[in-house]
Amino acid sequence: MRIFDLLSLLNPKITPSESKVHLATWNGEENPLDVYLAGDFDEWQRWQTRRNFERKFVVSLISLPGADKWLFAGVHISSGAKWVQQSLLHYYNLNEDKNCSKMNGRIVASFSRPGRQSYLNGENWIEQITLSEIFAEPLTIGEFPGFRAVSLTMGELELIVRQSLESWRTALSNVAGVYLISDTASGKLYVGSASGEGGIWQRWSCYAVDGHGRNSELRKILSEHGLERANHFCFSILEIADINASREDVLRRESHWKNVLMTRTHGLNAN
Repeated sequence: MRIFDLLSLLNPKITPSESKVHLATWNGEENPLDVYLAGDFDEWQRWQTRRNFERKFVVSLISLPGADKWLFAGVHISSGAKWVQQSLLHYYNLNEDKNCSKMNGRIVASFSRPGRQSYLNGENWIEQITLSEIFAEPLTIGEFPGFRAVSLTMGELELIVRQSLESWRTALSNVAGVYLISDTASGKLYVGSASGEGGIWQRWSCYAVDGHGRNSELRKILSEHGLERANHFCFSILEIADINASREDVLRRESHWKNVLMTRTHGLNAN
């Protein structure tokens, strides 16, 4: 099914020829998926470097992890823009189309992005933008799923720390343990550990702030490839320990996992 066919069922006035498709992707500073999950996407989208929304409807799609998947973030009605000299940006007056809002965060579209283009005329791509999936509920970062189920992108971790989500903060701050960082760009692994007050929460909060958590090998990667490389880091937990466990005991378990996963010789652990 084509996405525009679904939208026309929700609001028959929406037509491809009157629509601009906004493909929201990482802009070098912000991940639009994080912005959306934080509830700030509508305002974020209004600020544009060029007059990108000169059609009646703006159909917003946000890049998801994985190939050619996009989260539907709503349809907005554009009624012009004003130039803001102070910021050197156009500020668009965009009003959400309430007929489509019940599908916000629920539709996943399949679409192979044509190069680096982010603003597309709807009629040129109506056949290519198709429905992949419909979630029962809007996409959000849910409650803490249990230690064995933790798997976070850097963007998700930054959002959890920035919002200090209670279930995550409570769970992670009350355990010590050994964790894994996977660099999905290179396939290499880093094993780390956390002990003492604040547990894993305190340690992971450091990564959310600077991307490398003061680790020399991760810092080297970001120095060579830029801070955006941290978006390829994923976080999981190998094992947990009592928050009162000694630092020496936790370090022994960290060393065990480094040996098992060979992260000293083939990964990102320097010692």
